[in-house]
Amino acid sequence: MKKTTRVKMPQDQDISPDMSVDVGGLKLKNPVLLASGTCGYGVEIGDLIDLSALGGIVVKGLSLKPRQGNPPPRIAETPCGLLNSIGLENIGIEAFIRDKLPWLRKINTRVIVNILGNSQEEYASLARRIDGTDGIDAIEVNISCPNVLAGGLAIGADPNAAAGVTRAVKAATGLPVIVKLSPNVTDIVEIARAVTAAGADAISLINTPLGMAIDIDKRRPALGNVVGGLSGPAIKPIALRMVWQVAGAIDVPIIGIGGISSASDALEFLMAGASAIEVGTATLVKPSVAIDIIAGVRDYMKKNNFLRIDDLPIPRD
Repeated sequence: MKKTTRVKMPQDQDISPDMSVDVGGLKLKNPVLLASGTCGYGVEIGDLIDLSALGGIVVKGLSLKPRQGNPPPRIAETPCGLLNSIGLENIGIEAFIRDKLPWLRKINTRVIVNILGNSQEEYASLARRIDGTDGIDAIEVNISCPNVLAGGLAIGADPNAAAGVTRAVKAATGLPVIVKLSPNVTDIVEIARAVTAAGADAISLINTPLGMAIDIDKRRPALGNVVGGLSGPAIKPIALRMVWQVAGAIDVPIIGIGGISSASDALEFLMAGASAIEVGTATLVKPSVAIDIIAGVRDYMKKNNFLRIDDLPIPRD
């Protein structure tokens, strides 16, 4: 858990609060990241916002070989969110390092690579390939995608399998390892404890809960894969509850994810025990929302005399 001793800000209101955070050895200039799958490989959104203003970006999930993903339709809008069933379509790790990473190296922000595989060996191979690659600052291990038959949730819902993947990745790299958890489990604390014991430097949560929509005119499921992951404002209370639960049970930093679309949303997660947050679906609605969130959090800290991000959480006792 983070320290909760509050440090008073000097009365000089021109002094800016310290927005930097350390997430399991990954040092960020501020706690706001773009979530994997919502910012491509960075270059896709680079003309729309100043990426260097962010704490970092988590690039689209990468596998050893390119993946075609699930059949269309892959997206369905809901009243308070978005259903997606992309199926982890990606260009593969080699094409990313060759074609995308050189551009990312020019951006003054942290680059976190989200990796995915069907077995411990695949995850370990990806981690070995990334280890020592200039321009990559950390690995987010995706063991929680609900839209694929192999790997993904099949690993993330099993504490032993989740721990095994974590252990294999840790043994293959010296980079900070962040394990991304799924809400589609009976007890998320059990999974969090398993990956922490296996050496995870940090945990990110939540991935998307499973959902479904039906096209009543065509009288068939709206998604080609029938079910998909629900994101957006609808899942924020679920994500916040899980961050709160996990923060009270483990000692490694947490990155909160799920329906964050404003500074007040981000502050709720930081107060629940997260050290940083990822912005996902809201970026698809307003690409600059993460920049707005950074400014909003900074303004809140100044207004309420908080000097550091670590001063924000509510004491639990």
